[in-house]
Amino acid sequence: MFLIDETGTSRGIISTREALNLARTADLDLVEVSPNAKPPVAKILDFGKYKYEQTKAQQRSRRGQNDGAVKEVRLSVKIDSHDFEVKAKRAEKFLSQGNKVKAGILFKGREIVHAHLGEALINRFIDRLVNTAKIEQAPTRQGRSIHTILSPK
Repeated sequence: MFLIDETGTSRGIISTREALNLARTADLDLVEVSPNAKPPVAKILDFGKYKYEQTKAQQRSRRGQNDGAVKEVRLSVKIDSHDFEVKAKRAEKFLSQGNKVKAGILFKGREIVHAHLGEALINRFIDRLVNTAKIEQAPTRQGRSIHTILSPK
């Protein structure tokens, strides 16, 4: 087997027994890095530390990824124009961060009778965000609510 010692220098082709003896004298583990190579490559290292560094590297690689989480913005049929602008700006912020936005209107009590006002409101919300978002799911009415999903352009 081809051996790489704890400092990273290659020792060349050495028998398995001799490699194990070198690992024991260094108080480390003998790990087969590439078993399919001709000859197989083994490394002398601290296996616990090696596994720890691998998990940390995986965590660092996952940390930079953004899955495009869905953030929700809830509107009401009786919303004031200033409150509407605040919700729209928050949705723009979410979209600029690369997240999707689920905008929803929940009808309370007898507001369901005026569902056309909710549809007009959600269309106004979409028109407000037309520069920063594209419609991923058109407004759909489900029971006492209307929802739409917007994704960043």
